[in-house]
Amino acid sequence: MPDISTTYMGLKLKSPIIAASSGLTNSVEDIKKIENAGAGAVVLKSLFEEEIVTEMDRQMRQMHSENYLYPETMEFYERFDVEDTLTSYLKLISDSKKETNLPIIASINCITSHNWPYFAKSIQDAGADAIELNIFALPSDFDREGVDHENTYFDVVTAVLKEVNIPVSIKISHYFSNLAGMIKKLSETGIAGLVLFNRFYSPDIDIENLEVVPTHIFSEEKEYVMSLRWIAISSGRVKCDLSATTGIHESKTIIKMLLAGAKTVQVASSLYKNGIETIERYNHELDKWMTKKEFKNIDQFRGTLSQSNAKNPAGYLRVQFMKHFSNK
Repeated sequence: MPDISTTYMGLKLKSPIIAASSGLTNSVEDIKKIENAGAGAVVLKSLFEEEIVTEMDRQMRQMHSENYLYPETMEFYERFDVEDTLTSYLKLISDSKKETNLPIIASINCITSHNWPYFAKSIQDAGADAIELNIFALPSDFDREGVDHENTYFDVVTAVLKEVNIPVSIKISHYFSNLAGMIKKLSETGIAGLVLFNRFYSPDIDIENLEVVPTHIFSEEKEYVMSLRWIAISSGRVKCDLSATTGIHESKTIIKMLLAGAKTVQVASSLYKNGIETIERYNHELDKWMTKKEFKNIDQFRGTLSQSNAKNPAGYLRVQFMKHFSNK
């Protein structure tokens, strides 16, 4: 029987399938279901930087203190039993570690390196096995230079790594003028993992009610190709593990990501659409495929079709339709 276990950021996972940050990873009950379905790890529902800063400001005002910039103020959360956003999150981490054997990865959505990184130490103290930073700075400021946008990522990483010694990963978008260079530079900061790619809220327009509304809340299967390309290009060239996400709705896509060089894949939309038990099916189909191909473990085929190893590496670089439309 094939061994589908893997390692990610130094963590031992029984499966390469991770339940991505979502509403399905926001309670111990659902995390237990995710574990029973055979997931390798879980990324908790994200805290947003705004939530952390707002809550810390509120609590510090209650303490009549202006010293919330210092780590010592985080002792507040140990001295007071207040069911607020932050203490609830820390409790979710602690309870999940007590009641499951899954690696627990905390998640923070952030856009600056301001005061909130001190909270990362509390996440570590609560028992989290790792932290995933979902940095979602959309480069929409016409007056801001690209380098300023990019520096935000390095500032956030530097600030958080000063606070913790558990593995830290970054979930990024593809909105960079030199994506390859950015991926390489980020991998050299000391992070343990890169997650490609996060998925922004996308606006649409309701022409009847004349309103801006959200659209495409769930990913679609065809969206995996962007992540696949950059996992394949980055594999073997970066100094951290790679995790693929967005558009992963079938076991065949999971296999493709592993062949491209991913250590893990993260799924969310498919769990909403088909149920948490879908993870069990994915594991079974991965096992079945590996048996058919006579692979004993994932390391035997991981990255064999990355750009570095593929027989046709140029296939990952082509961006123009040449042959397909040449006779149309």
